Amino acid sequence: MTIVLIAALLYLLAAAALVRGVGREPAPAKLWWAAPALGAIALHVTAHLLVWRDVGAELHFFAALSLVGLGMAALTVLYDARGRMAALGVIVFPITALTLLGYGQAAHPSSDTLDWRLQMHAWFALLAYAALAVAALLALLLWAQERALRRREFHRWLRALPPLTELESLLFRTIWVGFALLTATLITGVVFVDDFFAQHLMHKTVLSVLSWLAFGALLFGRWRHGWRGARAVGWTLAAMALLVLAFFGSKFVLELVLRRTV
Repeated sequence: MTIVLIAALLYLLAAAALVRGVGREPAPAKLWWAAPALGAIALHVTAHLLVWRDVGAELHFFAALSLVGLGMAALTVLYDARGRMAALGVIVFPITALTLLGYGQAAHPSSDTLDWRLQMHAWFALLAYAALAVAALLALLLWAQERALRRREFHRWLRALPPLTELESLLFRTIWVGFALLTATLITGVVFVDDFFAQHLMHKTVLSVLSWLAFGALLFGRWRHGWRGARAVGWTLAAMALLVLAFFGSKFVLELVLRRTV
């Protein structure tokens, strides 16, 4: 629990450093936020490894949520390090700290070791959720940026974002990565999961496929018709909502409400 608390504090420290740097000229050195962020990520990984050493790999609701938060934080560090994306870190790092604290407070019962094929399926799923969750946040930032510019409201936080076209390009690159990972998730699920279409997984499967179709339609619309702006934001958020319901919604009901394991 000590590691979890230190990691959460480092995430919050990184977010605070980014907040202080928003709108400042010249921009503060990346070391001020990158060092605590990287330290938090390292401790986050360590917290999971220590638990897995004792009880085996676990993918219950809070563990999966924490791992997705970890993936989001790592992707955010990559984006922030390569350009002006401080606003993303301000949002993601506190969210990741909360997911880690939830994992630290959760019970860690012994679990069976998953077959390597099921582990591959699970990791594809977690990486897909992390990438597409970041895409959803980028879509919200894009919407907020467009809205402010249309109203000629030049807020200080706008300086924490890249130009509109660059942010939109980053959004679709992230969606492409997440879509590829989601495709791999569905393929490995069909091939490797024996009861992929069992009753307790049917709703998860249907919602995941609907989300995949929605992201695919968005990418096709972008390629064929140049979709952008509010339409792109709406499709992204709708597709992500389906994905959240598919995985975390179903796990919440099954594990925390019905007290069943899957």
